[in-house]
Amino acid sequence: MLTLAPLLTPTDLVSLTSSRPDVRVLDVRTPGEFESVHIRGAYNVPLDTLSEHSAEISGVSAPVILVCQSGGRARRAEAALKAAGMANLHVLEGGMNAWVGAGLPVGGGKRRLSLERQVRILAGSLAAIGGILGFLVNPAFALIPAGIGSGLVFAGVTDKCGMALLLSRLPYNRASCDVPAMVRALASGRAPAAPATS
Repeated sequence: MLTLAPLLTPTDLVSLTSSRPDVRVLDVRTPGEFESVHIRGAYNVPLDTLSEHSAEISGVSAPVILVCQSGGRARRAEAALKAAGMANLHVLEGGMNAWVGAGLPVGGGKRRLSLERQVRILAGSLAAIGGILGFLVNPAFALIPAGIGSGLVFAGVTDKCGMALLLSRLPYNRASCDVPAMVRALASGRAPAAPATS
């Protein structure tokens, strides 16, 4: 029996999928991020919906490789699925950033900003606006960048970002993903349906 490392490089994943057709790649990013770029053949079950489907997913005995943008959400998904009793879980080291950086083939093509970039843009904008208002209008506005900075420190320490959670619920990030159908396909090993285009 093949023993897999908990973290796989993109090259490891390419070798694995060519030798083991039963391997499943589970992308836990938002549907919007998935529509933008994903590993061909990957299943998309966003992290925020994973817990409600963990019983169905935990029945998969084939190796499941978890993917997100850079690795943080995939590690949280790994912890949640392990708690549900799943054992054969692995994380793509560096996530889609590493996969794209290695020049490997991707599906998707709908231009969308990753959730991580959206957080940086919103946090930076709020901090800049708060700083300018604090300087020009009222020093009390300086509390805005202080709050944003504190939130970023909390996110860095706990690996949980409230701003990302809120942004992931926006229609832009929800896109069109039939999560129950995707979970059924993942559990049965059927090929995932292509994301609907709007």
